[in-house]
Amino acid sequence: MPIRQYICDFASHKHRIVIEADGGQHGGEDDKRRDVVIKADGYRVLRFWNTDILGNPEGVAERIAERLTERSPHP
Repeated sequence: MPIRQYICDFASHKHRIVIEADGGQHGGEDDKRRDVVIKADGYRVLRFWNTDILGNPEGVAERIAERLTERSPHP
């Protein structure tokens, strides 16, 4: 899902949330800069390691559901 100059793994414009599935190449300064830009547009960013998604899908789904019930930040 394109947001600004980035391609996000998953996004909901309605809920103003971005979900990223991260492998070993993630977690550095590039991701921090990317998150700042995306958050500046009023999105919440959730990042999950691939190992968590594969090993604990129920926990990941619960965390996403929790965030969906929270109010979105105003852009």
